[in-house]
Amino acid sequence: MAFIELLQTTPSLFIAVVTFWGLLVGSFLNVVIYRLPIMMEREWRAQCNELNGKDSSPIEPFTLSIPRSRCPQCGHVITALENVPVISYLLLGGKCKQCKAAIAKRYPLIEALTGLLSGIVAWQFGFDWACAGGLLLTWSLIALTFIDVDHQLLPDSITLPLLWVGIVFNLFAVYTDLQSSVIGAIAGYMTLWLVFHSFKLITGKEGMGYGDFKLLAALGAWLGWSFLPSIVLLSSLVGAVIGIALVVFRQHQRDIPIPFGPYLATAGWIALVWGEAINTTYLNWAGIS
Repeated sequence: MAFIELLQTTPSLFIAVVTFWGLLVGSFLNVVIYRLPIMMEREWRAQCNELNGKDSSPIEPFTLSIPRSRCPQCGHVITALENVPVISYLLLGGKCKQCKAAIAKRYPLIEALTGLLSGIVAWQFGFDWACAGGLLLTWSLIALTFIDVDHQLLPDSITLPLLWVGIVFNLFAVYTDLQSSVIGAIAGYMTLWLVFHSFKLITGKEGMGYGDFKLLAALGAWLGWSFLPSIVLLSSLVGAVIGIALVVFRQHQRDIPIPFGPYLATAGWIALVWGEAINTTYLNWAGIS
């Protein structure tokens, strides 16, 4: 209890603790980002085999905790000391302890990013339930972003619980009132659903996936309907700039789709932390308030 009181009365200590905790969570998110899509593929294959009457006997367990993390090159099992966020990567020189194969820089970067964004959320909300929810939303958005980058997939196992948790938080008006939360969830889904079908009707092509609808619905449930225009505009702007840059610099072929989820997630996080100030500034600029 004394430590909790210390966190409540010492903002700098609270931010430091949350940042450290964010580093640890970032290490776990690396596991989620890598393993969850594989777990989903295995489940789909098992269902297909069952429908086709093929043998679907269980294979070696593969979950978020089993088997233990290991080097993909030599199979060396990673110990706890080799898995300390960021620090282990630096001490190992970015290489496997046993075979000296290079460890992807992405792992410590995701850990550092998670720690940094967690610290910002703690700084913005302080010792409050809004901070707890903001951290949960932040960590979920990081996982969704990198899974979508890798697989162009936004798993229902993350987006749908995220939507309902947002509504639960707003039962107690943590971020907005319940009515705004429910309307935000409905409007978020329907906005991109209409864009999707309008684009498909005009071009005959699918411009985004259903996971994007669910993600925007989740953000609407957390932040309320009034933040949806800012999220959509900001995500579209960022997506357009990055997409054009990738094509111009020939790092991305025009016929290869670019996932929209990371831009939605980025815009949603910005709205979580600075959305009120952004909305107020925009309304003042437009002369509405």
